[in-house]
Amino acid sequence: MSIIKVENLTKQFKRTKRKKGFFGAIKTLFSNEYEIKTAVHDVSFSVEKGEIVGYIGPNGAGKSTTIKTLVGILVPTSGNAEVKGIIPYQSRIENARNIGVVFGQRTQLWWDIPVVDSINLMRHMYKIQDALFEENMKIFSQVLGIDEFINTPVRQLSLGQRMRADLCVSLLHSPDILYLDEPTIGLDVVVKENIRNFIKKINKEMGTTIVLTTHDMDDIEMLCHRLIVIDKGHLMYDGDMGSLKAKYGSNERLTIITEKSDVDLKGLLALGVSEFKYNGIKADIQYETDKINAMGILEWMMQRCRVKDFSIHQVNIEEVIRKMYRELDERSKMMK
Repeated sequence: MSIIKVENLTKQFKRTKRKKGFFGAIKTLFSNEYEIKTAVHDVSFSVEKGEIVGYIGPNGAGKSTTIKTLVGILVPTSGNAEVKGIIPYQSRIENARNIGVVFGQRTQLWWDIPVVDSINLMRHMYKIQDALFEENMKIFSQVLGIDEFINTPVRQLSLGQRMRADLCVSLLHSPDILYLDEPTIGLDVVVKENIRNFIKKINKEMGTTIVLTTHDMDDIEMLCHRLIVIDKGHLMYDGDMGSLKAKYGSNERLTIITEKSDVDLKGLLALGVSEFKYNGIKADIQYETDKINAMGILEWMMQRCRVKDFSIHQVNIEEVIRKMYRELDERSKMMK
């Protein structure tokens, strides 16, 4: 069952045309000339209950505009967006009861008061029943370690503590959907791992649907079952991680340790190897898996020298995304 439905969503912004120079800036103040910027263009997708979806793209791709439309902050220029059957901008209060939002670079906590006061304010705003409140606070205390800093003013918290507190207040009312915008930005490795484990836990145990926007490819690799990629306002990919790697991640690298040898590896180029380095003992070989596999390369090497050891390095998600962006950019330039 789809909990989020986006159909032919388009969002445009009208902005005044700015003129160059000092006098141009003065003229701009009195100008009636405008230009239209399309942030999201004809985007359609749906999200099922309980999914963890990575919604990614380069800066300015339209990610935040889409999320703000789903939250109810922005009104679409055309198309539709529904969250649990609700049109967000038409029913902001009802929509807010179903969602939680965490923006990594902003906080919804009150800056000068202790975390506990922000939590109690949110408790009364959402009219959370005592039993649910106590149950959720028990989970947050165990998993997020909220008790360590619950009486500390927000301005005195470290970035990691603030992020944990933001997660707490966003999930206090047990929303069905959680939007996460760069939830691990600027955090150290240990805190990142704790937050990722918490996200997995609430998804598994509470069935929370999660839409994650991030530039941290480790977040994507460790959390997301599905990826939606947007670029320049257009939907470019919607599918699982395996299919994305199969389409854009066919490169692998094979490291082979041999006895001292003077084998010329140029013969591998005709078999599908794209690049290699060899110093007579260690060979680093990059190849396309749709042309040749590691076993084929090893057999070729063993026919020519003695192989002592080898290791296969599969492509990581960061390399896959980088390759996809490159291909999309080249395709966009060809269309112009």
